Amino acid sequence: MSDPLPPGAFDMTATPLHLGLGASAVVEPPMTDMTWYEGYAARHGDDGTEGRLVSLGSFDESWAMWEMHPLGHEVVLCVSGRITLTQELLDGSIVQTTITDGQGVINEPGVWHTADVDVADGPATVLFITAGAGTEHRPRS
Repeated sequence: MSDPLPPGAFDMTATPLHLGLGASAVVEPPMTDMTWYEGYAARHGDDGTEGRLVSLGSFDESWAMWEMHPLGHEVVLCVSGRITLTQELLDGSIVQTTITDGQGVINEPGVWHTADVDVADGPATVLFITAGAGTEHRPRS
């Protein structure tokens, strides 16, 4: 069992943050499933392309989908472990970048991306800072 949170603290592994207009920061409700994003859009849609979702995830398997953020950059920072990010660039070329502790990649607007985790290396923990307005998903084949 983990230690209780001190007053004013939050658990980034369960509750992402929204960075919004006026340099605001809001702790979000726990992320549950893909429908969570609908509520997030309703809460912060007025921030438009300036809003950023900050989330921390641990992955012990490769992603089952691709995603793309058409209206802004996404920062992907590996906190621990090793993860390979695959990007389908706007010219159709594919770039794979493996990052580990403290290393990051930027997804440009409109770049489809997915990730692979080598289970032999154990789980990877990754911090995302995402301009999520208009995000699209597609299955990985």
